[in-house]
Amino acid sequence: MISVGLGILINPLNSSMVSVAIPRLQQVFQLDFTVVSWIIFTFYIASAVAQPVMGKSSDLFGRRKIFLTGLVVSFAASLAAPFSPSFGWLIVFRIVQSIGTSMMIAVGLAIVRIHINEKQATAISVLTLFISGAATIGPFIGGVLISLWDWPAIFFVNIPFVTASLLFAWRIIPKDEPPQSGEDGMSFRRWLNRIDAPGVLLFTAGLVALLVCLLSAKSSGQISLLHVFVGLFGLVLLAAFVWHELKAASPFIPLRTFAEYPALTWVNVEFMVVNVFYYALLFGIPSYLQTVRHISEFHTGMLMLSLGLCSLGTSPLAGRWIDRSGPRPALLLSASLMSLGSVWMAAWSETSPVIGVCLALAVFGVSNGLNNVGMQAAFFQTAPKEIIGVASGIFSMSRYLGAILSSLLIGVVMGGTFSFAGFRPLGMILAVIALFLVFMIRRRRNSDQQIDAAQEL
Repeated sequence: MISVGLGILINPLNSSMVSVAIPRLQQVFQLDFTVVSWIIFTFYIASAVAQPVMGKSSDLFGRRKIFLTGLVVSFAASLAAPFSPSFGWLIVFRIVQSIGTSMMIAVGLAIVRIHINEKQATAISVLTLFISGAATIGPFIGGVLISLWDWPAIFFVNIPFVTASLLFAWRIIPKDEPPQSGEDGMSFRRWLNRIDAPGVLLFTAGLVALLVCLLSAKSSGQISLLHVFVGLFGLVLLAAFVWHELKAASPFIPLRTFAEYPALTWVNVEFMVVNVFYYALLFGIPSYLQTVRHISEFHTGMLMLSLGLCSLGTSPLAGRWIDRSGPRPALLLSASLMSLGSVWMAAWSETSPVIGVCLALAVFGVSNGLNNVGMQAAFFQTAPKEIIGVASGIFSMSRYLGAILSSLLIGVVMGGTFSFAGFRPLGMILAVIALFLVFMIRRRRNSDQQIDAAQEL
């Protein structure tokens, strides 16, 4: 449990620590906010692609091998990133780090399910706590490290975790069983077909093209013919991706599942919207505190700690409530708190009391704690057991798509410079997103009642 937990926390920890480092990276590399935001985009795009690919690859090469390889890759990337000669190289090492950490997340839960035979639910809940805890505490850890040792510290801090996980995993995690018959001689071509390499390429290229179009147009302040061409090219690639996935024998994203299980689809849409909201907070508020309010990285991390602690403290209470009443009441309360906090955030000024910011973050933290448990419970309630593996992959993909859309939202609203003029509209947009989430959860009520009736039968 410790060896796997120390490995899988590195991905969410690094995805959230960087939120406090963005203003510092702008200063060091002399770049505008739009360009620096690519350090966020690339990490989530690489994670969204690498996790399902590595999950399928583990069936061929073994879960222990994939986990250990991920640790080695993460160690190398974390060691090399602080010495990046340019921002471009930092992006490269960040992508490598994302792939390495995704290898561990893709197989970590599976290793626990296979090798821990007693109290599996408790074991999985502990690993989930590693992931959610690292994500919520990340801004605090990042703020403290950057204030003491500058931005390279957010990469160096991974090395003790990786080293400890590697030592434990090498000695403790059992060796993989021999592959199923017929898999020993699998060629590279067959492996590419298994992971749906064409689908991966179409999805990645189309998404990147759209992001380049939107962000470059916002940064330049005008829409040129080149922007239109790149945007249309991205849409064509994504359309080709949809066409390919509907025909593929082993699709990268099984789109037909969305049509076959509408209740599951609705939960995934809600989960994506939730992540749009929270990742926008995670990357927007630290930049507001540092750039607009001129608060140090250390004190920014301390303020963000109120969100993390309230989230962690709420999760176990939310679990008991959801066990009794189901996920819907908790999710409705969470969405209502999101709406309240967003309106409060939109009312902030450049001189608003810091205690008000701290209290608003606490409200968001309680809401996040309710969501962490409530969305997971809603997923298990709607996902049929016969497709739980596929459904889990789609659920993870929804998280990353939400994170990517949140980064895009901030980049489009803020443009090249993070300023208070863009922060207030961001708060208003988040309030609209929260109200839309309330509508979606209430809209799903009839679907939940149908599921409950079917379960009783």
